[in-house]
Amino acid sequence: MDQRRHAPATERNREPIAACLAEILPKTGLVLEIASGSGEHALYFARRFPALDWLPSDPDPDAIRSIASWREAEGPPNLRAPVALDASAAEWPVASADSMLCVNMVHISPWAATEGLFAGAARVLSSGTPLILYGPFIAEDIETAPSNLQFDQSLRARDANWGLRDLADVVDLAKGNGFELAERRELPANNLLLHFRA
Repeated sequence: MDQRRHAPATERNREPIAACLAEILPKTGLVLEIASGSGEHALYFARRFPALDWLPSDPDPDAIRSIASWREAEGPPNLRAPVALDASAAEWPVASADSMLCVNMVHISPWAATEGLFAGAARVLSSGTPLILYGPFIAEDIETAPSNLQFDQSLRARDANWGLRDLADVVDLAKGNGFELAERRELPANNLLLHFRA
């Protein structure tokens, strides 16, 4: 049975993200994608970067089934089978990776998931490898768009533990886990791409 899910935002943001990844990711190795959701990003990026092995993950069984369905229907050889991974867990089913990507998770999850993301990255990534986050953030030096403020309110109405995170808090958390913000890029639709390195 086809269990592929579709996230409309994926088609809108995948190319701007991929353009940044082309400059940041290593030429070869394993990319661990955290919170892969529908699996459409994993499929697109695995095709875009055929020399990299792409490992999608998600804590949601429905997402895992969707990722697996996309992989079975259209996946290239370098797209690995998805693994069940909760970013907030103390142990991950992945021992090491050459880079990590997390798209649109930080604001749609409890803060504990972001804490776990950086703690897990510190265990899995070696020195000098990239950890890349993408999504909407609140930054002191950028005026928050009205649409992002409305989005933040709607997220908090759905779950009080969700919401747009303050960039300074994320950077502080990163530093506490041995990561420095190497660069910040402003992307369309009021999103940021954050490139951290240990």
